Amino acid sequence: MSTPAPASPVSAAAQLSKERLLEIHDLMLECRVLEERLIRMQRQGEGYFWIGGPGEEAFNTCLGLLMKKGQGLDHDFLHGHYRSSATLRALGAPSIDALRQMHNTKTDPYSEGRNFVGHFSKREWNVVPISSPIEVQFSVAIGTARAQKRHGGTGITIVQGGDAGTAEGDFATCLIWSSRPDEELPILLIVANNSWGISTAGKTQHGEQNISDRAAPFGIRNAVCDGNDPEAAWFAIRDAMDYVRSERKPFVLQANVSRLYGHSSSSGSNYVDDEVDCMEVVGRALDRRGWRSLEETKAKRDALELDMRGWYEQVLSEPKPVASDALDYVFADKNYVAGEV
Repeated sequence: MSTPAPASPVSAAAQLSKERLLEIHDLMLECRVLEERLIRMQRQGEGYFWIGGPGEEAFNTCLGLLMKKGQGLDHDFLHGHYRSSATLRALGAPSIDALRQMHNTKTDPYSEGRNFVGHFSKREWNVVPISSPIEVQFSVAIGTARAQKRHGGTGITIVQGGDAGTAEGDFATCLIWSSRPDEELPILLIVANNSWGISTAGKTQHGEQNISDRAAPFGIRNAVCDGNDPEAAWFAIRDAMDYVRSERKPFVLQANVSRLYGHSSSSGSNYVDDEVDCMEVVGRALDRRGWRSLEETKAKRDALELDMRGWYEQVLSEPKPVASDALDYVFADKNYVAGEV
């Protein structure tokens, strides 16, 4: 039965440098403040729906920082899910763009106001459009991984989903296609296990010890990490990426994380205090090491909340889509199949 990792201090066995851990903490703080602002926007009627990643900031920030960012087959492809905000922020996406998508403005760079929040997409960074139906990304990711296998190099495909979605056929499809003899694919499959599928507890569904154990019958290397600990997450992601880059074979990494504001606005989006909060884990560790006091952390968070308020007010004044925009991007304006650009 798959369960989240217990509360733990930031790893003592393998430590990041002071500069790197502070960088991760800065990004985590901004992402948490962003998610809380998005929740408030939905409650105030300035967005239709909220779903996001509070509780996944530690793992997803590390993932974004470790990616080989860029466009094309020589760089990593990301097939994320709608809890990937910290990964996008770590890649360099401004927080204001998530606010724009929440408010469905024309200035939303991901969909120009068509999608609800969390539907990231950026061609310049190989961030494949995020889908609303869960886990279909595991089937789509096979395509970019096959292209990278033919191309060669060190670019890999990264696909991430939740624990409940591993019950979908797309996850099994990805395991099968990525592990065919002599046709193995350079793909990193990430399962963010928060032990819930909307309102269904994972403990009622999983007979296996870890979801990543499902990789074993396919001969796929796999591992489990504490996703609430950025140092454990950093080294687990780094090692998995190194393997996929060098061996050009798949790897399944399970990250045990928390779900701190419920499933979405549909379940109330209220903070729960009975799960590990990665923000508290990292904040206390930095304080213990003398790298950043709890008071300094609070001051940084307060400053970020002021910044977020300013970006939010800016977004409220930005233009919304109009009826004539509805068919934009529906029909191609060039024959891309024939090579027109």
